[in-house]
Amino acid sequence: MATGSQWIEAARPKTLPASLAPVIMGIGGAIGLGQASAGKSALALLVALFLQVGVNFSNDYSDGIRGTDAKGKRVGPQRLTGAGLAAPRTVLAAALSCYALAGICGIALCVWAGTYALIGLGVLAALAAWFYTGGKHPYGYLPGVAEVMVFAFFGLLAVQGTIWVQAHTLPWRTWVAASGIGLLSCALLLVNNLRDIPGDRQSGKNTLAVKLGDKGSRYLFACYLYAALVLGVLSFSVRWEALVFGLAMAVGVSFPMMKVLQGARGKDLIKTLKQVGQITLGYGLAVAVQWALQGL
Repeated sequence: MATGSQWIEAARPKTLPASLAPVIMGIGGAIGLGQASAGKSALALLVALFLQVGVNFSNDYSDGIRGTDAKGKRVGPQRLTGAGLAAPRTVLAAALSCYALAGICGIALCVWAGTYALIGLGVLAALAAWFYTGGKHPYGYLPGVAEVMVFAFFGLLAVQGTIWVQAHTLPWRTWVAASGIGLLSCALLLVNNLRDIPGDRQSGKNTLAVKLGDKGSRYLFACYLYAALVLGVLSFSVRWEALVFGLAMAVGVSFPMMKVLQGARGKDLIKTLKQVGQITLGYGLAVAVQWALQGL
């Protein structure tokens, strides 16, 4: 039976700051537009939190029953199902409970804001979370599809949805910054899959990293970081602040980028994953503060 600490590890708390970053950015946008609501912001954060934990548990369940996380194949953090620490149905129940809580918070937010169309997008987000590794034909096993979904839901929808339910307007700068943080989410996914290339090849998980190979994945990772940096700078409305942000980002991304380009593998990539998560959070906070103080 899994211990409490093992359940916490399976929830992968290190992924949570990066999943909350786009919502924080959206809250900053709403403040900059003079339409922020503490209650709506809190609900948006809860939706992101429960969805991310649900994704982590459902990936644990789905990869575990497929044998993707079988002993000797996995390099990353220990999984409950694959390691036999918890019954698959228990892990599944945890995932579905998180999705249900995300749904309750999301519906309450949409009803409060009068944006009922977003309920449909929320349902699509939950389905995308489940079918990443769930179902008979998970798209997480197909090259490129997962990246598109991550960009759309953890970038565009998370930022723009948070702004829309509060301000009902989406200035062009918000699209630029949302695209940037979406690319950082793609970089997180790529590092994770780069680390798991050997095991994924063995178990038939044909991710984009498997398709591109080791060298191509490392170059794509650098492109994600550079593109996100440029988009972040363009989203600032004050030039000197954009310059400071750009320089800080350039220094920040240089560490994980050089590690990856120099051939970091296995557990070293786990550290890189943490660094990119921190950069994503910093990126979201910096843009949010700029928008909140300078307006949109």
